Amino acid sequence: MTALLQTNMPGLKLLNRGKVRDIYEVDGNLLLVATDRLSAFDVIMKQGIPDKGKLLTELSLFWFDLVKDIVGNHMITAKVSEMPKAVHQYRDQLEGRTMYVKKAAIFPVECVVRGYIVGSGWKDYQKTGAVCGHKLPAGLKLAQKLPGVLFTPATKAPQGQHDENIDFEAMVKAVGRAHAEQLRELTVRIYTKASEHAAARGIIIADTKFEFGLYQGKIILCDEVLTPDSSRFWDARKYKVGESPESFDKQIVRDWLETQPWNKQAPAPDLPGEIVKRTADRYREVVQLLKK
Repeated sequence: MTALLQTNMPGLKLLNRGKVRDIYEVDGNLLLVATDRLSAFDVIMKQGIPDKGKLLTELSLFWFDLVKDIVGNHMITAKVSEMPKAVHQYRDQLEGRTMYVKKAAIFPVECVVRGYIVGSGWKDYQKTGAVCGHKLPAGLKLAQKLPGVLFTPATKAPQGQHDENIDFEAMVKAVGRAHAEQLRELTVRIYTKASEHAAARGIIIADTKFEFGLYQGKIILCDEVLTPDSSRFWDARKYKVGESPESFDKQIVRDWLETQPWNKQAPAPDLPGEIVKRTADRYREVVQLLKK
């Protein structure tokens, strides 16, 4: 099984190649193609993870449907046969990994939500006792469940750079108070519903991030949703407070890279076949568990 690292579709207008997605404009809407590219430490690996893009798309479609009672989304169709005729000739590249979506005006913030203290939130807490302006109780341990769900927005950084955590008032300056309050409410509601669904299947959603846009005056949910690339999924059976839990994502790749003599600049080392296979298995496993 080979990985699709890059689409090649002459005649279609390519807007951008991101870390994972190739984005085209077709008939005034967007074609989002989830490739099998994998990035770690903000560097794109030379090897991809076979079917990763299909799994990300499958899971996003599942969540869009689950939370549609909370907020609308940008989906038009994920079926190539229902997309404009211009894309039909590229079915072999697109099938199963593509969303044809409305072209929304994307808000310039990442809507991050945290239910557990880990990652950059844990680092901030150790230094200041707070996360993005939220003062927290003393004595919290790594990976501990937070007293309440935290909305911790971040700036959108250019590719190759890290998003920067901001407080709510900084978000207000970026998008306006009314929109900021709506986005905060929607983010927490979606996370809460998704977390309850996942918990019933033995998975903890430690944190995640959403992207929203404005379309015809309404806020809609965009991009990927609650995937292993945008969220931390933990196995509830192995979860222990005070320890960094194993994630259903590319952590296998990150851990391997940490053992290599590499300065975390491109080009990255070649990934061994065993690391690629184990990572693919982790992505597949979490999709199957969440969709049970």
